[in-house]
Amino acid sequence: MRHSAVLKCAAFATMLTVAAAAAAAPLATAIRVSEPLGHANLAVYFIHGASKPGPVPLTLEEALAKGVVQLRETSNVNSLEIENLGEDPVFVQAGDVVKGGKQDRTLMVSLLLPPKSGRTPIASFCVEHGRWSQRGDEDAGKFSASTTSVPSREMKLAMQAPIAPAKPGASVAAIEETGLRQQKVWDGVQVTQHKLATSVGADVRAPKSASSLQLALESDRLVAARKAYVDALQAAAKDDDIVGYVFAINGKLNSGDVYSSNALFKKMWSKLLTASAVEAIGHRGEDESAAPSTKEVLAFLSNADAGPSSAKPLNFDVNRVTHASPAAYMFETAKADGWVHKNYVAR
Repeated sequence: MRHSAVLKCAAFATMLTVAAAAAAAPLATAIRVSEPLGHANLAVYFIHGASKPGPVPLTLEEALAKGVVQLRETSNVNSLEIENLGEDPVFVQAGDVVKGGKQDRTLMVSLLLPPKSGRTPIASFCVEHGRWSQRGDEDAGKFSASTTSVPSREMKLAMQAPIAPAKPGASVAAIEETGLRQQKVWDGVQVTQHKLATSVGADVRAPKSASSLQLALESDRLVAARKAYVDALQAAAKDDDIVGYVFAINGKLNSGDVYSSNALFKKMWSKLLTASAVEAIGHRGEDESAAPSTKEVLAFLSNADAGPSSAKPLNFDVNRVTHASPAAYMFETAKADGWVHKNYVAR
């Protein structure tokens, strides 16, 4: 997969039933997985299936750009305040990076924010260890944009995967759990910056805030490197029945996202592809193997769906449901009337 190429474009006909854990009875949604499209060390598989009709929420990126969502600093590293001032629901995805405030953050949970939501707390992690003040002419009390998402499987797991206690039978206190996760996220930022710098042959850290993941992702050398990936794959997501994707790097399955509608997937696609490309860039030069088969992708999804589950209620009648299989986690954002988003992450 060293060259830009479409490996195959024929759809694989095997069907998979995906269960929605939001309700007592599963919502059976037949999907099929297309053969991989590849550029360099990145392979992308599109998930085709039925698309939920009806209005499509704004993404956080859209809502911040339009000024209909306010995301405010609370001076608590691990909690921000979000408010939807508009007339449309807003979808927030775990791993969205927000820029500004006293330090850049990534949001811990996926959430469907209703219109006129009022001020609501939302869990976050710092992705800029070295700043706790205004940066340039940015507003230290608010966050201005969300154009990127966390480009690291390890950081996704650090934010969402269950944490095992040090001793069997013990429990992890909430404050201890948050601290452990935050440290893993900081470590992930440093590892990501180092890998990217090695790959592109230049320091990606920004002089005005060397610890900022967001500013590192804006590095000119990195932007130029990821352009080839995006140019090769961006336009491929054209079919109206695509509801998600899975990607592999160097022949190893990494992560995937599936949405309840094609329209929401298409809104998220650019950010998803960019993050996947950045992660692939960080792994250039490592050992590669053949792209996984569609059967392997289906097994990755179905095994995660079938894993033991646990649910945690969030705001606005949204539940975060975690399924854990030996090979992968599935993190689901669900309401009583069905799921909105499923994130699959290899363990």
